Amino acid sequence: MAFLKFTALRLGLVAVFALICYWLGLGAIFSVIAGAIMAWCVTYLFFRGLRNEAASSLQRRFRDGAPPARTVRELRDADAEDTLDPNTPVNADRRKL
Repeated sequence: MAFLKFTALRLGLVAVFALICYWLGLGAIFSVIAGAIMAWCVTYLFFRGLRNEAASSLQRRFRDGAPPARTVRELRDADAEDTLDPNTPVNADRRKL
């Protein structure tokens, strides 16, 4: 969830800064580029805690041995599909990421 909050914050800042730059007459393309750079600077300098939480949540998600992000319904559905034809040894939904 921290990753989504940080991403939403950064995208919101990009939009705000891009609109300000566009209003100042910088042009559409350069406004978006300048807005992205300014949003990166602001989030880097002032939102360290949220950035670290987002990074640690991504690290936990993609490390070896992390549990798959599957719901109980998805696992039951996969088991039902596997029992339809027992001669098919496809277990792609249980592979390690």
